Amino acid sequence: MSSSQPADIEIGTRKGTIRVRSSCSAQDIGRLQFNPHFGTYAQYKSLYSKRESLEQIARQPDANVTLAVVDEQTIVGFGVLAYPEASERWAQLQPQVMMEVKAIEVARDWRSKRVAGRILKRLMGHPSIEEKIAYMVGYSWTWDLDGTRKTAQQYRQMLIRLFEPFGFIEYQTNEPNICLKAENLFMGRVGGSVDEQTSKAFKWLRFGIDP
Repeated sequence: MSSSQPADIEIGTRKGTIRVRSSCSAQDIGRLQFNPHFGTYAQYKSLYSKRESLEQIARQPDANVTLAVVDEQTIVGFGVLAYPEASERWAQLQPQVMMEVKAIEVARDWRSKRVAGRILKRLMGHPSIEEKIAYMVGYSWTWDLDGTRKTAQQYRQMLIRLFEPFGFIEYQTNEPNICLKAENLFMGRVGGSVDEQTSKAFKWLRFGIDP
């Protein structure tokens, strides 16, 4: 994806205009508020429901926090692209090669408006994305199955359909947390400028092998 895309795009809906903003700074985030539909439900808890959490990520090197905003002040969707934590397997490849799509979430009352795809497009507009291996981990216990009225397998397929158009493919791995449930998902996108040696190292890393 090109990094020359405009920072903001607009989505017109019957409920109003959604503005999708990429690479938001901590200062940008600090001026906004979360839609009240982000929160804790009986079987589901939003990954981020406090501005401070997103502000902290926005301060990290190369991170891209993308927000869907209405009325110039209310966050109704967000996406996060950032480096993995140092303790995670995926940080072992090379310094700052793998970047995780840590979250894409839309408030319940603003779903079915193609917001998630627009957010992911902005995340993949990262200026160094072709030099990175982007990945996502789908843990079924974090999915809003009640809110979407989907089974875990249906939700899994929905995520695959969301990520595939941006070059992500499903990869097998023996990472213990991913292997806990069969419906869990690991997808990755190897940038066009990633060399063959790094691509091979990624293959071995997925199975915890140091050749």
